[in-house]
Amino acid sequence: MQYYSTNKQSPVASLEEVVIRSLANDKGLYMPEHIPVLDKDVFRSLKDMSFHEVADVVAQAFFGDDMEPDALTAIVKDTLSFDTPVVQVHDGVFSLELFHGPTLAFKDVGARFMARMLGYFIRKKGIEQTVNVLVATSGDTGSAVANGFLGIPGIHVFVLYPKGKVSPIQECQFTTLGQNITALEIDGVFDDCQALVKAAFLDKELNRCMQLTSANSINVARFLPQAFYYFNAYAQLDRMGQAKHLTVCVPSGNFGNLTAGLFAYRMGLPVEHFIAANNRNDVFCDYIQTGVYTPRPSVATLANAMDVGDPSNFARILDMFGHDHAAIAQLISGYHYTDDEISATIRAVYAAYGYMLEPHGACGYQALMQHRLAPGETGLFLETAHPAKFRETMEQTLNMEIAIPSRLQAFMDGKKQSVMLDKGFAGFRSFLLDVS
Repeated sequence: MQYYSTNKQSPVASLEEVVIRSLANDKGLYMPEHIPVLDKDVFRSLKDMSFHEVADVVAQAFFGDDMEPDALTAIVKDTLSFDTPVVQVHDGVFSLELFHGPTLAFKDVGARFMARMLGYFIRKKGIEQTVNVLVATSGDTGSAVANGFLGIPGIHVFVLYPKGKVSPIQECQFTTLGQNITALEIDGVFDDCQALVKAAFLDKELNRCMQLTSANSINVARFLPQAFYYFNAYAQLDRMGQAKHLTVCVPSGNFGNLTAGLFAYRMGLPVEHFIAANNRNDVFCDYIQTGVYTPRPSVATLANAMDVGDPSNFARILDMFGHDHAAIAQLISGYHYTDDEISATIRAVYAAYGYMLEPHGACGYQALMQHRLAPGETGLFLETAHPAKFRETMEQTLNMEIAIPSRLQAFMDGKKQSVMLDKGFAGFRSFLLDVS
């Protein structure tokens, strides 16, 4: 499989090249030249497969021509060495809990898969120089990537995060690790962190001195494995007899997860409609309504992992649909919510069902309710992280103490190690050159 840039000004590249490089030289995001379509018999058989088997089918369809099948199967097995995401039902509405990985967030799958695939290509290519992974985070990406790459030989990870704008538990998950993980506390917002990462890839001197790649969802190996979730959800719903006329609602920030869902759809997964659930950072909702994309500075919200004012993966969505606004708006709806609305939803769902939504899942649930499914339609929203990762918000919202799972408590007991930088590129560039 060859990959092209969404800006169409760079040569096509192999999977090995795009995983190691992440971003094309023309600043575009890599896209596969074609999306494989699975046979209908595969979808009929998904309900009889384990999560590992489902994921291996999807991985082999996408990556099987570019690496040894047995090696790919081993990567999938290692990636999914935790509890299977579970579909829950709440008075006729379904949720898929995506927080059973090591850091209790949905990004664990993509981060672990990329770490192992990158390690595979480093060994295959015989790269002796340290590969430096740059990752900007608004919350869960940093913790998932840091833990997914922790201790892998030949790789050093730099996590850029906005000072004071991630939850304390999220911050602990990537600032207390040490080893090959360096946390950079940026005096700015997530968009500033993301801009620094993109600028680094385009700096010729930096790239001469350092082997750089990214573990944000701009990297193909980070976002595509998230398609595993959609196939697994369909398999579970099919076992329940609830897989027909499916609408999937995705809490969306940088839009990597929704883009993975759209790839699953193009592979033939029977989803009839998608919903993008936003917080106050609602540039995608505005695009759906107006046909005009107007990025703007992000604002801080309770759903901090979605505090993105210029989502990178919007370029992939435009590319998939040939920049056809009507086609995008027909398949994807968009809704957005204030902090007060998010808090009200958390309280209402807990009072009605005893189910604890965290702020991002609350956006997903509320958007699905606002969308108003027709009789016979199945609605599924993605619950992306464990509520305890947002302990202060949850305790204030529900007026109750939130228990901390043991694996989160272990991070909180560690000592914070971070480097403070301003949001200017010059300081970030100097820091990287000093450590190279």
